[in-house]
Amino acid sequence: MEEQIKAKLEELRTGLQNDGGDLELVKIDGKVVYLRLVGHCGSCPFAMMTLKQGIEVALQEIDPEITVERVQD
Repeated sequence: MEEQIKAKLEELRTGLQNDGGDLELVKIDGKVVYLRLVGHCGSCPFAMMTLKQGIEVALQEIDPEITVERVQD
């Protein structure tokens, strides 16, 4: 499942990069994916919406129990 998650994140990065941002995979712990948003995405007021309604929903296509948590510096 980890390789599927990484592949899906690579697909999603393109959209973020087009908006001047990006994501970094911090770790995968079971079905919890820890991500750091960087660039414009890191300071965007819609960052949590991007994580929960965008990235998390896309990853749940792999497994409906996957959740995404934001890691901040």
